[in-house]
Amino acid sequence: MNRSVPTPIDPTLVFPRLAGLYRHGEPLAYALLRVCFGVIMVTHGWPKLLGTAHGSMADPMAGSIRLIETVLHLPFPAFFAMLVALLEGVGGVLVALGLGTRLLAAAMAIQMAAIAYILGPTWPWIDRGIEYPVLMMFLCLYFSLRGAGPYSLDRRLKREL
Repeated sequence: MNRSVPTPIDPTLVFPRLAGLYRHGEPLAYALLRVCFGVIMVTHGWPKLLGTAHGSMADPMAGSIRLIETVLHLPFPAFFAMLVALLEGVGGVLVALGLGTRLLAAAMAIQMAAIAYILGPTWPWIDRGIEYPVLMMFLCLYFSLRGAGPYSLDRRLKREL
């Protein structure tokens, strides 16, 4: 006679009976985190691409160009600003969908590190500090190492970069 053996309860959990909820809910929570991150990136990229205001910035694309030129001293600042806008706008949509997440998140981690570097000396840790880009950088690193997860187009297409 074949009896099903109940799943052992993890005694290290504060609420061991919720182990099933944690196990099944974690992939969904990860997908929601990835979607939320992607949407936040889109809200920064689309205003640059469309030439519209973003928060207190009347022209966010011009602000990006100025920072790339005057702080990073990179050549072709308008070109790099367009890459940033595309990474945030189009890349944000793709990350939210879970398509090309590893590659895009790695590129976004580099972007967030650059933003933290640009703003760090003049933008204190508290009161509009660099916590936001630093947190986003580590989220990007996590996404790039973990991938898109089970609820993603990458998984549906059975491929992951």
